[in-house]
Amino acid sequence: MADYKAPLRDMRFVLNEVFEVSRLWATLPELSEAVDAETVEAILEEAGKVTGKSVAPLSRAADEEGCHWKDTAVTTPAGFVQAYKTYAEGGWVGVGGNPEFGGMGMPKAVSAQVEEMVNSSSLAFGLYPMLTSGACVSINNHASEDLKATYLPNMYAGIWAGSMCLTEAHAGTDLGIMRTKAEPQADGSYKISGTKIFITGGEHDLTENIIHLVLAKLPDAPAGPKGISLFLVPKFLVNGDGSLGARNTVSCGSIEHKMGIQASATCVMNFDQAEGYLVGEPNKGLAAMFTMMNYERLGVGIQGLASGERSYQNAIEYARDRLQSRAPTGAQSKDTVADPIIVHPDVRRMLLTMKALNEGGRAFSTYVAMQLDTAKYSEDASVRERADALVALLTPVAKAFLTDMGLDTTVHGQQVFGGHGYIREWGQEQLVRDVRITQIYEGTNGIQALDLMGRKVVASGGAYYKLFSDEIRAFIASSDSALSEFTKPLAAALTTLDELTDWVLDRARTNPNEIGAASVEYLHAFGYTAYAYMWAMSAKAALGKEAQEDFYVSKLGTARFYFARLLPRIHSLAASVKAGSESLYLLDASQF
Repeated sequence: MADYKAPLRDMRFVLNEVFEVSRLWATLPELSEAVDAETVEAILEEAGKVTGKSVAPLSRAADEEGCHWKDTAVTTPAGFVQAYKTYAEGGWVGVGGNPEFGGMGMPKAVSAQVEEMVNSSSLAFGLYPMLTSGACVSINNHASEDLKATYLPNMYAGIWAGSMCLTEAHAGTDLGIMRTKAEPQADGSYKISGTKIFITGGEHDLTENIIHLVLAKLPDAPAGPKGISLFLVPKFLVNGDGSLGARNTVSCGSIEHKMGIQASATCVMNFDQAEGYLVGEPNKGLAAMFTMMNYERLGVGIQGLASGERSYQNAIEYARDRLQSRAPTGAQSKDTVADPIIVHPDVRRMLLTMKALNEGGRAFSTYVAMQLDTAKYSEDASVRERADALVALLTPVAKAFLTDMGLDTTVHGQQVFGGHGYIREWGQEQLVRDVRITQIYEGTNGIQALDLMGRKVVASGGAYYKLFSDEIRAFIASSDSALSEFTKPLAAALTTLDELTDWVLDRARTNPNEIGAASVEYLHAFGYTAYAYMWAMSAKAALGKEAQEDFYVSKLGTARFYFARLLPRIHSLAASVKAGSESLYLLDASQF
């Protein structure tokens, strides 16, 4: 496996040249005082070093060893404790955290790059700080000042970790039927009882304490999702002076045996009258949890991107070195027995597909992150409202499309290696196994597609979609003729997506099955069109700079490949959407 090198040049290009993020930050007073170009540059450089040198070298051996469970205790693979300490001491767990409680206060557009680096280094390792950061978002936004002051500083510092306890064995996506109970106590605390499954980082040896955010129901709670509350349940109780007290009655019953992410502890967690504290208002736990969900779902999308980037780095190194056959046009490396496989058209197709999807995904994830920053920090209510709407629209696309493309990209990377890609020592099969979970957790990609189609497009009457499509049309209209090779196919793709949107809106009025029938293909058509917008903006930023640096030549060549070979996929997706739902219901259940 190639050594991981953070793609800092492309990250700088996306932040500074495509989106000119400093312009956005200048309009957001809270960020304009906290962020400057020098600080961001230092953060990217240092994050690249710590992930490349301290985390990435552990990935392969940690996958082989996995986590160990014994008598409710979980031990992480060799090297993880020290690597996590190094990572935490650099402040990386709290890179986007509230400065009032010790976080760095960086915008999501910056922390998204750090997330990509750590997840490229080791997806299993990156899950531990990711869950902590996500828990901190909910605590910071919904918990009392006392809870924030007690828990956030140590969580941002990486001294304590966090977990999210949502899923139960009988209740996956349908959280409304959960059974975990919370009983009020005279001192204002609650006794939490129940069992949660698939809890990432529910138990481990990386930190002194683990702070669980647990969804549960109060005794008088309404039925369904409107009766869910959110509670903070620490592994160790915290004394008034901030020191750790007695062990709480929460324990790990087992860890899951999984396809991938072996070094990430996926736990069954048992709460037996465990002491907990209400976060937010009673029966509004889902709202408090969903504050974090947009960040987490974008974060999962970034995991897909990160896996694709690591696979690409491995594949390009292998393709340059591996000698196999001669180029179709004749020998290119006459001093060797064969040419490097990068000369072959199909290998180039795979590598360029990986490169185009990775770089398009990096731009798109950064774009969504900028909308989160705008929604959080803008002082203009109308600007916040628009950004909130775009976040709602684009989050399911970011989660699902980035991870679907992440699997495709890791498989391409494995394929470049041929038979060696199937052998564990080369590391490519690990990336395929690891990235597969990203399509499943934080809401399966089918659920994300249904959310996009049903809740965001149809439920808004297309209003959310129009915000995005109008922005793209404004970009096209403002671009000069030098960009036409990119803006013309972008405009055509957008027209196709407009027509699909109108088609589903019309059919859904009389047949609700059309929403679910169209959703996955629609999300992919949306994703390819969104990436086309990213690539058109990237091409605009690179045009005219080719003589300065090969980077710009590469960027424009990859953009041309994307428009020529990947964007046309929307036509088959459109045909599938317009085939309607009828063929899905030709068989009775017994006929499958």
